[in-house]
Amino acid sequence: MKKTLTLCMLSIGLCLMSCGDSKNKKDIKMYSETWDQIVNDGNLDLINNTNFTEDITMISSPENIVGIDNFKAFYQNFITGFSDIQFTVVDIFGEGDNIIKHWNFKGKHTGDFFGIPATGKSVDIEGVTLAKMKDGKIAQEQDFMDNMLFMQQLGIMSSSDNIGIVDAAYKAFGTGDIPAVLAVLDEKVEWNEAEGNAYADGNPYIGPDAVLNGIFKRIGDDHEYFKLTDIQLHDMSNNQVLATLRYDAKVKKTGKSYNTQAAHLWTFNNGKVVAFQQYVDTKQLATAFNK
Repeated sequence: MKKTLTLCMLSIGLCLMSCGDSKNKKDIKMYSETWDQIVNDGNLDLINNTNFTEDITMISSPENIVGIDNFKAFYQNFITGFSDIQFTVVDIFGEGDNIIKHWNFKGKHTGDFFGIPATGKSVDIEGVTLAKMKDGKIAQEQDFMDNMLFMQQLGIMSSSDNIGIVDAAYKAFGTGDIPAVLAVLDEKVEWNEAEGNAYADGNPYIGPDAVLNGIFKRIGDDHEYFKLTDIQLHDMSNNQVLATLRYDAKVKKTGKSYNTQAAHLWTFNNGKVVAFQQYVDTKQLATAFNK
């Protein structure tokens, strides 16, 4: 009798485990397909009471977002705020009514996003979502992501790394390590010299090779020495760094020296310099270059 009862209990237990596992797989499949269509296809109408509970709740600060209409309005910002959207579920798994999703979101900010006007910036951000299911519907979600990195990619906040990158570039220039300077430039960097500067004849220089041949090589050919002194770096918004400095140089052709104020505006995107603008007293440069 005991043996029969034990076998019966074991059979029931295995059945419950199997049923639970099957239910979780079904929930994961529904969850993945629903979010794929909502984000990648822009089908916000799938945020309805067929796929979500009426009181769907997003755990958020300073207050939760509750209800289908509010939930839908929240995600409307992503669909209208970004184009070229690619939403990828990197990994997903669950147990019982709980689902964990590791995701990646890519897109270009071309529309209004929670009141932020389009910046034209591209974002590539990863995060994790904890979700709860109820009777086959999505009942609760809580997102975890690097919001500061997200804002930096949008250009709303500057990366703390920018000043360090510019500082290292100036130090590399000072030692003649031009390849290290070029390494911080984006492959499509737009480099502009001050209007009136002889080197402005190629504005804008597009790409590191153009900067090397149009600027750095000419500086080396034209000068006995060319030093950057009194460099001060100023962190700015919109992923920009302003450098104030002086040029201490001597022109080979004329033998004339000059020491003049200058400023450089560096613009970053995802850790690379995408734009550079020089400001300098071009009259002093012209005087030094002319006999």
